[in-house]
Amino acid sequence: MKLRKLLSTTAVTLGLLGSCLSSAQAADDSGATPDTSLTTGVVATDPVTDDPSPAPDETDSDPETAPSAEDIALGIEGTVRNPAAAPATSEDGQPIGLETDPKSACDDQVKAAAQTPEAQYTACATPLEPASEISSEERAALSRGDTPADTSTTESAVLAAVPDAGQATDQEASLQETTDDTTPNSAPEDGSDASAAAARSPWKEPKWCRDEGVDSTWYIERLRGCGIWRAEVNAIDVRTGSRIGGIKYLVIGYSFSARDSKTWAYQTQMLEVSRWGRAVTGTKVYGSASCTGKCKVTHKDFPAQAINSRAEPYGQFFMNTTINTAATKQRGTGRSTASWRFSNPEWVAPSGATKLPTVDVRCDNDMPGAPRQVGCVNTQAVPVISYSLTGPWPELAKHIKDAQATGLPGKYGTTNYLTRLTNGSKITENRRKACPSSLPRPSGKSCDEYPFASTWQGARYSGGPFSRRMINATQNTDAGRALNGFYTYSRVLDGDRFLVWIR
Repeated sequence: MKLRKLLSTTAVTLGLLGSCLSSAQAADDSGATPDTSLTTGVVATDPVTDDPSPAPDETDSDPETAPSAEDIALGIEGTVRNPAAAPATSEDGQPIGLETDPKSACDDQVKAAAQTPEAQYTACATPLEPASEISSEERAALSRGDTPADTSTTESAVLAAVPDAGQATDQEASLQETTDDTTPNSAPEDGSDASAAAARSPWKEPKWCRDEGVDSTWYIERLRGCGIWRAEVNAIDVRTGSRIGGIKYLVIGYSFSARDSKTWAYQTQMLEVSRWGRAVTGTKVYGSASCTGKCKVTHKDFPAQAINSRAEPYGQFFMNTTINTAATKQRGTGRSTASWRFSNPEWVAPSGATKLPTVDVRCDNDMPGAPRQVGCVNTQAVPVISYSLTGPWPELAKHIKDAQATGLPGKYGTTNYLTRLTNGSKITENRRKACPSSLPRPSGKSCDEYPFASTWQGARYSGGPFSRRMINATQNTDAGRALNGFYTYSRVLDGDRFLVWIR
């Protein structure tokens, strides 16, 4: 890669060593034309530093104007898709996992079964368990199926096939808040699973899901989440209360949404790891789903299915947001929970319900430039945009790399986030502070600022340091288009966090 020689040795020292200019020098020294400058302690209300005229090199589009398809394609290309472990709690502080006392629940079930005349066996299901190390049997169970490297095409097709998927109605249903277990206490009639299985097929989760292993944690990207948990169901002799048989299994949770749909999908799939003892032959599993928050379940499909080394039962569910799409700038968060029970002809009753909630999903029609478009994302997944030092915009990438090296926010791998700003007037103020029109632009160059003007960490509204550099004007413009496309693709709304990775 060839980088243009810097215009001033002094500028190189300032840019790479992080020396600070005074406020006046930083924003209004029209007699100097540094290629790079790092400023600190900028006073947001200093009228001397305000530039009354628009800068000639604005690179961010008007946030109220929808980016072109090409801009979005650039943004998609620059979006980093490295799944990260979700926080242990949801946005409302609730643990993402089971909240039951398995010993107490099992004791109660055994006592209830003992009251049934001639009852011999019942069943107790354990909650999903943490895994310190994957066993050879679990590894073998996971290796039974192949998974594709990219599921985005399949996911889009699945959501598009759902009735009314992505089509916002004038009036939506009111807020649905339910945490009730809607899984029936009795198993469906035998034979119902055969016809259902013939008409459907499981969705293949992303390859990275199985690569992450069995550690009872959701791994999430902006539009999808996946995780693997272990659990057991045990047959109990109601006369002695002892276990006489059991099935160890894995459950794969997989959810996905879309940036332009009001619907998201959720699948749970069970893989038998091993079985032992009596009263487990012929065991089946069936389930349902519920949704808490601004959402409702529109489709539930988890009929009774056999579980064994050759059969991997699964349930599929679709949720819709219930935000009022007749109004603009609406946001609402929902969390879906799958639940399932095991049944067997020898048991007096099915097992208790095992539950697995997803991470929080936010749906909105608050995207600048697309006020009527509804889309849904995992808000706890912090999106990342990447620029390459050897890519199409090396001068911009080098500027950001140098700026981040001085401690400015937004660096990938940190929690020092950037947060998006969508107010057009405030974006202009950020840009005028960092790149006043009084600064001369060398031929073919434009002024690039970091943190971006379209963030609350920009030059004016951060109240802290920022960096500017004269870089290739075309690179500056095109990289700005990619940033706008990234915002739209990942549904980065005002106040949403994101990071920048320089590779």
